[in-house]
Amino acid sequence: MQNVLERKTIKTIDFNCDLAQSYGIYKNPTELRLLDYVSSVNISCGFHAGDPLTIKDALLTAKEKNVVVGAHIGYKDIQGFGYRRMDLDEDELEALVMYQVGAMMTFAKSYNMEIEHVRPHGALYRQMSEELNVAKTVAKAVKKCSNWLILYGATGENLAIAGEEENLQVAHEVHLEKIYDENGNIDYNAKDLENTAISIQRLKDLLQNSQVTNNAGGKTIVRADSIHFSNKLANAQELIAQARQITEPLPYNYKNAQKSGWVD
Repeated sequence: MQNVLERKTIKTIDFNCDLAQSYGIYKNPTELRLLDYVSSVNISCGFHAGDPLTIKDALLTAKEKNVVVGAHIGYKDIQGFGYRRMDLDEDELEALVMYQVGAMMTFAKSYNMEIEHVRPHGALYRQMSEELNVAKTVAKAVKKCSNWLILYGATGENLAIAGEEENLQVAHEVHLEKIYDENGNIDYNAKDLENTAISIQRLKDLLQNSQVTNNAGGKTIVRADSIHFSNKLANAQELIAQARQITEPLPYNYKNAQKSGWVD
């Protein structure tokens, strides 16, 4: 599917980051600062990170900043921060997704909020991008929680197919610090880049030409609905602040509202 994509200018794009990526005494006091720059956030659901008070604080701060919220789901692996792969059968994986999404939906409703999307984390995120059956199972579970949720994932064919088969909206996500292969998939063996100037140039190229840097030294056209900014990068705040000077981020659903005619 990647080879039929056309180079085009991207007029609206979402800026996204993770929140509540801590638990107990292990805190990340700087992560809430990114709320001033993003248009959507993914709040950890307690499996790979996040405890009840941390989740509550993230929800209420996002509400105060008027930022779209979503559920950040992962494997039940808080010691490994959700980075360790688990091979679950379809029923186990579906239940794991629905449990976390359902908890976050209820938590948000208690503060008169609605979650708009679901984003997988760590090993689950990677497995979705590499294994079609995992992507389809996650999409099916999200759809059971709500027909209106959007599934965020690594840009690529697996996410597109899963969304089409389950009739579920998906948001194709790009990372400015990562290298892609010639098919537009993340090269997980390549080292992440922490150079703000190069990442900003990549952002400009993405917006102008729908292209990302690939591991063959060239460019590959990709789908791009959202840019994910990792709060683990040392230059995260500097990068996202500069990115905001290039384009005003808009939530994924804003694009849908434009198509419907509700906004100009």
